[in-house]
Amino acid sequence: MKQKAFFTILIASFAFSGIAHYTGMSKMLQLAVCCVAIVFAAGFLGKATESVAHYAGERIGGFLNATFGNAAELIIAIFLVRDGLFDMVKASITGSIMGNLLLVLGLSVFLGGLKFKTQKFNIMMAGSNASLMLLAVIALFVPAIFASSLTSKETNAFSLIVAIILIIAYVTWLIFSMVTHKDVLSDPQEQPDEHDIAWSKGKAIVYLVLATVMVAFISEWLVGTLEEFTHRFGLSELFVGAFLVAIVGNAAEHSAAVMLAMRNKIGAAVEIAIGSSLQIALFVAPVLVIVSYFFGNTMNIVFTTYELAGIAIASFIAKSISKDGMTNWYEGVLLLVVYIILGIAFFLV
Repeated sequence: MKQKAFFTILIASFAFSGIAHYTGMSKMLQLAVCCVAIVFAAGFLGKATESVAHYAGERIGGFLNATFGNAAELIIAIFLVRDGLFDMVKASITGSIMGNLLLVLGLSVFLGGLKFKTQKFNIMMAGSNASLMLLAVIALFVPAIFASSLTSKETNAFSLIVAIILIIAYVTWLIFSMVTHKDVLSDPQEQPDEHDIAWSKGKAIVYLVLATVMVAFISEWLVGTLEEFTHRFGLSELFVGAFLVAIVGNAAEHSAAVMLAMRNKIGAAVEIAIGSSLQIALFVAPVLVIVSYFFGNTMNIVFTTYELAGIAIASFIAKSISKDGMTNWYEGVLLLVVYIILGIAFFLV
């Protein structure tokens, strides 16, 4: 899509979603318009992030891609936490992790593999990411296992402690990957090209801020429509949070990761997909627990059996496919197949 046409649709969808919200139009119409608007806003956010990443450097750029790519999901989740919709928040966290590991990574590997027979990336980075995903799975399993033996107050306190520990673990990972071992974890195959420079440095930063603000507004409007949508169609909060909210929120990661994979930059695509999942599990989820505490109603970090199973399955298959530092289109198919199977299972629950 040409840039002019993209901006036209972006502005029109944002304006219409605002009008629909503030004039009290049908909730279903608001939902449809907001979904379209947030996809374009997230795409705008992804493009701005990619441009800023070019000027910031490869390692910091990868972090920015993950951070601002997850902005939509974090903002949506904060509004859900404020409204006390904890089950949907946990489902959206689950869906974000599964969506990044299976849908975003799967599409990137598949479409990149169709264009390039075999794509390679840093095998040490793959190993480090796998270890961190294992930590995330363990950290989510432990509270669920011990919750039945604890009171509600103890569970909330335990969740806060685990949240703080996970944030510390994530910060130390950033130091490890960006400072002490940045040379070892960088991908020498990935060199900047003319496609990386979309806007000037100043314009990219302004657009990044503007895109984040747009995503914040649309996210709040979107959250206001979800409860009625869930009840009207008889859907569970688990399915809506894990798939609808997650797919919409993952639009930025999709746009950035797929574009990079199709330019034979599979290392950057893998880093965005898996790095985003790690950030959701080790930073976003803990931050939401802490935010809920300050809202006066602490959200525990105890996930359901279905959610834990989905996260564990996604982590296992993603680790198996990425561990050798090489990908092909069929591995992308495998990831997408697992995502579809989980989607059907979550829909039927």
